[in-house]
Amino acid sequence: MRHHHHPHSREHRAECHSEGRARFFEFMGRRGGGGPDFPPFGRGPFGGRGGDGLRIGRMVADGDLRLIVLSLIEQQPRHGYDVIKAIEELTSGSYSPSPGVVYPTLTYLEEAGHAEATSEGNKKVYAITDAGRAHLTANRDHVTALIDNLAHVGRKIAQARAWFGRDGDGPRPDAPDRDIPGVVPELNDARRTLKRAIANRMGGSPEEQRRVADILRKAAAEIDASQEPSVDI
Repeated sequence: MRHHHHPHSREHRAECHSEGRARFFEFMGRRGGGGPDFPPFGRGPFGGRGGDGLRIGRMVADGDLRLIVLSLIEQQPRHGYDVIKAIEELTSGSYSPSPGVVYPTLTYLEEAGHAEATSEGNKKVYAITDAGRAHLTANRDHVTALIDNLAHVGRKIAQARAWFGRDGDGPRPDAPDRDIPGVVPELNDARRTLKRAIANRMGGSPEEQRRVADILRKAAAEIDASQEPSVDI
């Protein structure tokens, strides 16, 4: 869909941001049974940390990716690896596009006259042209919304990784959360429900996170007040 630039319209910018986020969450909900709070993880060409592919890249249309890359080379001239690392940093390490995605995008931008390449050793360094800057300016609201969405969801995924022990030897977030042996089903279900509820609030405001922490402290105190023997959960 084509977006027109309205430089002084806050309403238009908010609409672009809301639409971009809705597209992203709709996509995440369609793939692998995930949703906005629990994005699916899987293997594929869009590599993530630990060799696992994330589905983030699959929602970015070709035109959107070109705008994102154009925005990055507007900040400073970059070669392909720099672009990959910049997107990885933008998404808190949750999405690292493959060279097979980034380099054809840079080539397209050069052929379209939106970028120019200069040789630096055995690398090509791409810088934005006046035509590329004009194209980016005409789509500024849309690219801002795209970048904000990627950063937001990247943070959510990074938080989910930390919570579910994705890195290192911890359990994979897409692996089933198995019942703890010797524990009644009601307690296992409650434990999983609590984990989901906390994960849903990890991206909230500081006030919201403090509210959740206060609830957990009160619940822990009430549980500890019991005279029954404890179970390591």
